[in-house]
Amino acid sequence: MHQVTRHREVQPPLTAVTSTGDLALAAEVLELRARNEQLSQALVSHAVIDQARGMAMVLAPCSSERAWDLLVDVSQHCNVKLRDVAAALVATTKGQELPEAIRHEWRRALRRLHALERR
Repeated sequence: MHQVTRHREVQPPLTAVTSTGDLALAAEVLELRARNEQLSQALVSHAVIDQARGMAMVLAPCSSERAWDLLVDVSQHCNVKLRDVAAALVATTKGQELPEAIRHEWRRALRRLHALERR
């Protein structure tokens, strides 16, 4: 038996751009989608960082500004993004342990904070 090969009509993809105006519009849509994703991530990160900041205020105890400084200090010394340090701290409320590097730097940051307060 012979198989009959049929030629398929090739259709342009739906995302094909047909004019300069369409190209500019497509670029703007992509840029806005990326910005929207960044803003969504920022909102989530902001909430987690605020929760961690509150936890630091209770644990240290210290002001909101000092709590921020603590989180930044730990982040910089661990070379871990601030939002990841915050997420790890908040995760302890759900039974997770702090990663060893963050736990170690957290202790050091608290010692530095208390040493500053004694001066």
